[in-house]
Amino acid sequence: MASRPAARRRHTLLGLPIAGALLLSACTLDDHSRMGGDGPAPATGTAGPGPTASGADPLAACPEPGVRIRALGTDAAMGLRALGLELVNCGPTSYPLHGYPSLRVLDADGEPIPVQAVEGATGITSGFDDPPRSMTLQPGERATAAVLWRNLVTDPTVVATAGERLEVAPVAGQPAQPVGLDGPIDLGNTNRVGVSAWRNATEPAATPTPAGPTQDAPAPGTPEPTRSVPVL
Repeated sequence: MASRPAARRRHTLLGLPIAGALLLSACTLDDHSRMGGDGPAPATGTAGPGPTASGADPLAACPEPGVRIRALGTDAAMGLRALGLELVNCGPTSYPLHGYPSLRVLDADGEPIPVQAVEGATGITSGFDDPPRSMTLQPGERATAAVLWRNLVTDPTVVATAGERLEVAPVAGQPAQPVGLDGPIDLGNTNRVGVSAWRNATEPAATPTPAGPTQDAPAPGTPEPTRSVPVL
């Protein structure tokens, strides 16, 4: 039997190659890292969004004639619909504005729907007929208007109409812009919409009076004193 000192020496000698291999391995890995190696390990977790490509944001582009129009959402009550519109002067110069928005209602295929657009809301409701006012919007300033209609079926033999798209020009004769809708323009079979005049966004908005379908309708045989808004 080997003596205890001899056994300890043998264990020590046997351990030297293992310790040396571990030390060599550590040095090799350290040198490999300093020289570039495989590079840093990828970070864990979900990466955030990268930088956007250079160039203008298409949503920030200012269309002709220097204003942008968008919808503010539809309010519906008792069959009466009111769609808010906002016009922003996104150009570098002042923008004179006077009159009514000019509308083009389209179906799901982009085909125009014959619609009678009237200034104000005669025959639809009351409290919506303020005349237009001249204004000049400075860059960044806004004007608002509203489109009003009833989801009303007056003749069961006529197919109900629903517009799925809307294009709006600041006034008749100017380029129209597509306006996103949060729902259809469900006209029933009336095919009539009312349009309020543009007004400065600092002024109170026109508020239609929720009334029954026939409250403001003219008596049978009575000419209707309205002037149609040009429909594109």
